Amino acid sequence: MKNLRMSLLIVLSAAFIFGGCASWNKTQKGAVIGTAAGGATGAVIGRASGNTALGAIIGAAVGGASGAIIGRQMDKQAEEIKNTVPGVKVERVGEGIVVEFSSSILFGFDKSNLSDAAKANLDKLVVVLNSYADTDIEIQGHTDSKGSEAYNQDLSVQRTRKVSYYLSEKGINSNRLTVKGFGETMPKYENDTENGRAQNRRVEFLITANEKMKAAAQNANN
Repeated sequence: MKNLRMSLLIVLSAAFIFGGCASWNKTQKGAVIGTAAGGATGAVIGRASGNTALGAIIGAAVGGASGAIIGRQMDKQAEEIKNTVPGVKVERVGEGIVVEFSSSILFGFDKSNLSDAAKANLDKLVVVLNSYADTDIEIQGHTDSKGSEAYNQDLSVQRTRKVSYYLSEKGINSNRLTVKGFGETMPKYENDTENGRAQNRRVEFLITANEKMKAAAQNANN
């Protein structure tokens, strides 16, 4: 019961931050969100909201003045990605960035091999990622609900691994990269329409500050 109450408190806190403070910009939210940050908190919010990217970014936040410094760096990086990589959704969340690729941009239907067009797009993303070396990158794979759950889970993992391997080959330090496949378990869109299923077939890049960036932001306040 105690854990349930704590979970509800965390979720309500997140609702306040993202709902009640709608007039704040992303950097201001990043400065506040660290007060409820932590891996466990992020995991709870991610599960409750059905948004694994949101949960992971909240879990990595430091908050306060340091979070605001990190947020300003993320603002710049997000803008560069928007201007450099075509056909992607770029969202600033707290102290991080979510870059969403539709799987159709990266893969053929039901395939896990990167197309030539996908490699060209990833090459453009690599240029920006290498310009901001003090960040960690979590690659999350998602599918629609067609097919068996086990098959979709395996496909999502294969896709994230292929993307991770390619980024490493192009010079991204493998220590910055983690991969997670969620299969069909975390849809963002409705699975009962073709358009919704197409949007659920996606790969998301979660960009957050690494320990070096966090330490630099904290030292800047001392």
